Amino acid sequence: MQVLRPWPALGLALVLVLAAGQAAASGVLGAEGLRAQHASLAPQLASSPLKAPLVMKSEEASRRIEGEMYAVLDQPFATVSSALADPAHWCDILILHLNNKQCQTTRAGADTVLELKVGNTYKQPAAQASTLRFTWKTPEVQPDYLGVQMSAAQGPYSTQDYQLVAEAVPLEGDRTFLHMTYAFGYGAAGSIAFNVYFGTAGKDKVGFSPANGNPPFVGGARGLMERNTMRYFLCIQAYLDTLAAASDDRLERRMEAWFDGTEKYPRQLHEMERAEYLKMKRVEAQR
Repeated sequence: MQVLRPWPALGLALVLVLAAGQAAASGVLGAEGLRAQHASLAPQLASSPLKAPLVMKSEEASRRIEGEMYAVLDQPFATVSSALADPAHWCDILILHLNNKQCQTTRAGADTVLELKVGNTYKQPAAQASTLRFTWKTPEVQPDYLGVQMSAAQGPYSTQDYQLVAEAVPLEGDRTFLHMTYAFGYGAAGSIAFNVYFGTAGKDKVGFSPANGNPPFVGGARGLMERNTMRYFLCIQAYLDTLAAASDDRLERRMEAWFDGTEKYPRQLHEMERAEYLKMKRVEAQR
């Protein structure tokens, strides 16, 4: 059993994989498609049960988990585009997640790489954490569109095809419409670890979508994906909402904003107390 224990880290922290490797091309809507999707989803965004203008979808296929999130951000497009088009800013965003222990940008030949240390649990030190290396693709930055992609061919414990696609367009009223598509695949070892996790530590954990159209909420792989989709959305939101803070106060306010955001969904996201999270992240964010 011990050799399978690291799977919860994949569940709790590695689902920053906000795009499907095999479906990345079809997951990119582009500026025109994104505006059409915003119009189509307007009623759902306006009446979302997620306490914010968010629409979340998830799907479980054979040895693959896929999902997507649509969100209206109360931030000007220029602010969102500038923040998300810089890989160093993504490290500032991703480190807010409770299981992410360290993030840095490095060079691998001509490529920029985001190197992320992910803990088995939120208490695991960075030196013992697993490493994911995401290759950063030069983003598409236009006056009315942003497209960001990064990918990792392999991850720990038989996981594979990690990719991220995040795209955005401006809305009226200095707001931004954000779309993220996401997924990862896993092999035989990952499948076994999945079964162990969802039969033990992950047995009672749930996501946000109703199960079979009615509560209780979905569990299993879809629940895992949805919890982390929300966590990473809250990372982005906390980062953007604190950019105007004084530089020496920004990190503390960012961490507080992320934790407060997760506490809006205690059934799905509560893992630790506020003081413990802030103490831990003060060290990790400065690493």
